[in-house]
Amino acid sequence: MQTKQILTLEDVKKIAAAAETEANLHKWCVTIAIVDDGGHLMWLQRMDGAAPISSHIAPAKAKTAALGRRESKVYEDIINNGRFSFITAPELEGMLEGGVPIIINGQCLGAVGVSGVKSVEDVQIAKAGIVAIGG
Repeated sequence: MQTKQILTLEDVKKIAAAAETEANLHKWCVTIAIVDDGGHLMWLQRMDGAAPISSHIAPAKAKTAALGRRESKVYEDIINNGRFSFITAPELEGMLEGGVPIIINGQCLGAVGVSGVKSVEDVQIAKAGIVAIGG
């Protein structure tokens, strides 16, 4: 039988704090979502000034990254490169840049999704959070 790593609440708090620090450093108002490897929400934080819609987009990006085990931008690129039928893929709603999987020792433990600023900045915030637990 194999052993599986999981995100703990302590891990999630470290990720969220580091992501929030990165956002505050640049004065970016965002929503930060963290999900487990099945795409189930473990953390949602909408910073003051973040658009209400971002509280729906960030978890969707995170879920897409966790279930796909890759950054959500991959799916955005697939669609933008002409494979429009991919929009109908089941369970994937956040096919926009800003979802980043949490990969530790080759295993996907979950993902961070960020929404509220330019997508490349969303990714920057997500990755800053993941680094806090060694990812």
